[in-house]
Amino acid sequence: MKKFLALILSCAMVLALAACGGGNNSSNGSSGGPIKVGVINNDPNESGYRTANDRAMREMFTEANGYSATFYNNNDAAQQIATAQQMIQDEVDFLLLSPASTTGWDTVLQDAQKAGTQVILFDRMLEADDSMYVAAVVSDMPAEGVTAVNWLADQGLSEYNIIHIQGHMGSDAQLGRTGALDEKVAAEASWNYVTQQTADWDEATAKTITQSVINSGKSFNVIYAENDGMARGAVAALDEAGITHGVDGDVIVMGFDCNSWALEELAAGRWNYDGQCNPFQAETIHGIIQDLQKGTSPSQKVIYTPEQGFDAKTITADDVTKYGI
Repeated sequence: MKKFLALILSCAMVLALAACGGGNNSSNGSSGGPIKVGVINNDPNESGYRTANDRAMREMFTEANGYSATFYNNNDAAQQIATAQQMIQDEVDFLLLSPASTTGWDTVLQDAQKAGTQVILFDRMLEADDSMYVAAVVSDMPAEGVTAVNWLADQGLSEYNIIHIQGHMGSDAQLGRTGALDEKVAAEASWNYVTQQTADWDEATAKTITQSVINSGKSFNVIYAENDGMARGAVAALDEAGITHGVDGDVIVMGFDCNSWALEELAAGRWNYDGQCNPFQAETIHGIIQDLQKGTSPSQKVIYTPEQGFDAKTITADDVTKYGI
C-alpha cells in the first residue's frame, strides 16, 4: 500500500510540474514559440513619416523574426484604446503603442500591468507615470520645436508675422512643435501670430488656411507648418497667389519630417528649413524585447532617436539621400 501511495504521489508531482512548465512556455517564446505583440499605430497615410514608421514596424515584427504580430492603425484615440483593451484580453506579451493622444490611457496601462502585458511606447509619449510602461522609443518633440524656433530667430527678421499650421491637436508632435513657438511669441513683441490653426496633418486644409490669410490681406512672412505635407499645401497657396518663398523670397517656409521630396525642395531653395523626425524605431524596440526576454531591462526608460534640422543654404545632396524618408 505504501508503495502504491508513493507511486500516486510521484505521478501527481510530475503532472503538476508539467502543467507549470507548459503555462510558462505558451506565449512568451521561451520554448521557441513566437512572441505575441500588438502594434497600435496611427494612419500610415497621415504623412511620409508615418508611412515609413509603419513600414519599419511591419518589416520588423514578422514570423521570420520570431513574432506573432497584430497591427492596428487609426488616428482616433478612442478606437486605439478599445483595440488596446482587446489586445490585452488576447494576452499579447507586448503592447507597442503610438498613441493618437497623450491622455486617456490610464485604464489601458493599469489593465496591461495586471495582465502581465509589457507596454513599449514608440513615436509618441503619454502623460502617465513611467512605471506604467517598460520603455519609450521616441523623438524629442520639444527639442524639435526648440531647434526650429532657434533657427528662425537666427534669421534676424525685424518682425515675425507667422502663419502657424498645427498638426493633430494633443499629439506629442503637435505639443512639442507648438510649445517652443508659443513661448517665443509670448516672450517677444516682434513675434506675432497672423493665424494659428490646426490642419490635422492634412495638406489640403493647410492650403485653405493659407489662402484664407492671403485673401484677408494680412501681412505675413513666415509659414511654420508642423509637417511637410502641410508645408506643401501652404506653398501651393503662395504659388497660386504669386507670393515668393524660400531663399531670397518674401516668405520663409518651414516644415518637419524630412521627406525626400521636402529635402529636395529645401535643396532647390524653395523652402528654408526642415526639421528631422526619425521614424526608424522598430530595430531599437526589437532589441529591447529581446533583452527583456533574457531578463535584462532597458538601461534607459526613454530612448530618443537622433535628429537635426536642415537649412536650405547648407543642405547637401548627400543629406537628401541619407536623411530623406
